[in-house]
Amino acid sequence: MWLVTIRRQQNFAPRAAAAKGSRFTVRREPYQGEIWCPRTENQSWLARRDGTVYFTGNTMVACPHRKVFVGRGPGHLPAANGPGLNSGHYAVLGLVGNAGLVQPTDGILHAILDAVEYLRAKGGAGKEIKGHRDGYSTDCPGDPLYAWVKKGAPRPGTTQPQPDPEPEPTQKWPGRLLKYPPVMRGDDVRAWQARMKELGYDIVVDGAYGPDSKDVCRRFQKDRHLDVDGIVGPDTWNAAFAKS
Repeated sequence: MWLVTIRRQQNFAPRAAAAKGSRFTVRREPYQGEIWCPRTENQSWLARRDGTVYFTGNTMVACPHRKVFVGRGPGHLPAANGPGLNSGHYAVLGLVGNAGLVQPTDGILHAILDAVEYLRAKGGAGKEIKGHRDGYSTDCPGDPLYAWVKKGAPRPGTTQPQPDPEPEPTQKWPGRLLKYPPVMRGDDVRAWQARMKELGYDIVVDGAYGPDSKDVCRRFQKDRHLDVDGIVGPDTWNAAFAKS
C-alpha cells in the first residue's frame, strides 16, 4: 500500500520528497485493514496499472478471492467513462490481464456473477452480459475471460445447457467500427449500406458513413433490439448479415 497526501487544489506536480517545502509525499505504509479508494464527485475512482495511476469509472470490481468492490455503483451511467456500449451497460471489471494472472480463477468468475446479480437487484440491470470488445476495438476482457462470456457466463461448478450455435453471417465483420463523426469511407461502409438497402431501409449506397448512415444504423439497431448507439460493431454487422 502507498499512502498519498494531496492538498485540495486543481492539479499538482510531484517534487522530490527532500525538497524544502514539498507538499507531495509518498511513503510505504504497512497496513492489514480495509483499504478505501478515493472517489471523485462523478463517482469515478482511483486505479493503478503497470505503474500508471488514473481515474476510472467501472461500476464494480471482481478480485480472484471472490471479493466485490463497489466503484461507481448501481444507478450511475455511463460506466467506465465512455459512450456507446458503456452508456447502456454497467461495467464489471475482472482483475485479469494479458500478463501475470491471465486465466480467470473460479473466484473471479463467481465475483463477476455476484456483482451482476447485485446490479440486477439494486440497479435494474438486464440479462445481457457482453465483453468490452463487443463495442470497442480492444483486447479487453482478454481471450480466456471473453470465451467464458461467449459461453453464456456460466457459474463455475454448474452445468449449463449448450445453446444452439449462432449461424455464421453471410459476410464477415471487417474488423473496424463504422461510426460518425468523422465521416468514414471504404468498401466495408458500401457493403453495409447495400445490405441496409436490401433490408428495406432508405439509404444511399455511396461508401461514406455520415449522419444519414448513422440514423439508419440507429433505426436498424432499435428494430433488432440491439444497443442503439449508431455504431456498426460486430453485433450490428452480424445481425445485418445474418442468414435468413
